[in-house]
Amino acid sequence: MANQLGDHAVVLGGSVAGSLAARMLSDHYRKVTLVDRDTLFGPDGPRHAVPQGHHIHALLARGQQILDELFPGFTDELVSIGVPIGDFGTSLSWYFNGEMIQKAETGLICVAAGRPLLEARLRGRVSALPNVTYRERTDILDLVAAPDRGRIIGVRVQGKDAAEPEVLQADLVVDATGRGTRTPKWLEQLGYPRVPEERVKMELTYTTCDFHGPLEFDPIGDDIALLPVATPAMPRGAIFARLPDRYAISLTGILGDKPPTDMHGFMEYVKSLPVPEIYKAVRDAKPMGEPQTFHFPASIRRRYERMSRFPDGLLVVGDAAAVFNPVYGQGMTVAAIGATVLGKHLGLGVPQPQAYFRDLAKVVDGPWDMAAGADLGFPGVEGKRSLKTKIGNTYIPRLQAAATRDGVLSAAFLRTAGLVDPLTALMKPGVISRVFRGPR
Repeated sequence: MANQLGDHAVVLGGSVAGSLAARMLSDHYRKVTLVDRDTLFGPDGPRHAVPQGHHIHALLARGQQILDELFPGFTDELVSIGVPIGDFGTSLSWYFNGEMIQKAETGLICVAAGRPLLEARLRGRVSALPNVTYRERTDILDLVAAPDRGRIIGVRVQGKDAAEPEVLQADLVVDATGRGTRTPKWLEQLGYPRVPEERVKMELTYTTCDFHGPLEFDPIGDDIALLPVATPAMPRGAIFARLPDRYAISLTGILGDKPPTDMHGFMEYVKSLPVPEIYKAVRDAKPMGEPQTFHFPASIRRRYERMSRFPDGLLVVGDAAAVFNPVYGQGMTVAAIGATVLGKHLGLGVPQPQAYFRDLAKVVDGPWDMAAGADLGFPGVEGKRSLKTKIGNTYIPRLQAAATRDGVLSAAFLRTAGLVDPLTALMKPGVISRVFRGPR
């Protein structure tokens, strides 16, 4: 093992972020243990601890690239079991204010795997590593600190069938427990300052229903999905996708507009979408079960990089650091990007938390500005509206409108939405010129 940094690393949470963190840690620690309260291996459906697992998930282009870098052949493996893939700009039909932007080749791959399948394949790759162990059905009780509380030296856990808790000693603990993270609370109990937070409150509700195929009228065909994106002018949104064994519609509503869970109400909501082809496709289709709903109150960014003190031996990754409005499909991809930051710091030696969190903040800035900025375009959404946010919410809708006539702008926008290019790429003179003057 090159650059061994310690004997044991413990990852809290066995989802996407946790598995990717374990992959990075496996190159530098003799043993890596992932701890999760759920049963991770065996179930083929959404896990109890991941209620959003019922809904359509997107692996954005940059996420797909990173997974293929870390696990060679990962995308080919998914294709071999029937997962649809396609170009991000031609296999997806993107609608803003009821108008579809022009399709354009981007060279970026979209992977249409549901979250349970993607997680299962990812865990299969990580669990095959000889020094990685998943501990299922184990509750995480609290962190264990050194006597001076300046370093985290382990975590106290208890298996579902165990009579007593136990302490897992660790050289490094990584929190990947997602939205329910307790690290801020634990830090305060250890005498550390409150973790600064940013919140954007949009009160999102997702409702998803799966349908048997084939469809009598299929507007997707060999493509992957139709996406009428919610905008302030048309605040109801949806994703209508072709998955390996079914079709699915995820409906979205914000600020108290809740897509219903009864089939009649669900279909009426589908009928209200600005893309009538979706209702036409499923009005006579057979549902595979009752619609499932999920409430997401707010995006939260925990600014660990702004803390004056932080213990050694502890890091935070994925949604435990920043949880995004799932409408934009950024969560899994930002977790993958964050894993590359972790890998970079492991390559430099024992990670120093403050340096790590500064670099993590840099890669989270772009996706956060995109998602939070778009949400703040809705007048009723609560959050801080900076000058940058106001400029973006004036410019981006004009770009999207111009992209209905200009495939170059479609490709530029989708490369940014896919987290391959930075948001600043949309502010290049050549792009701005096409937005305001049209293509030459």
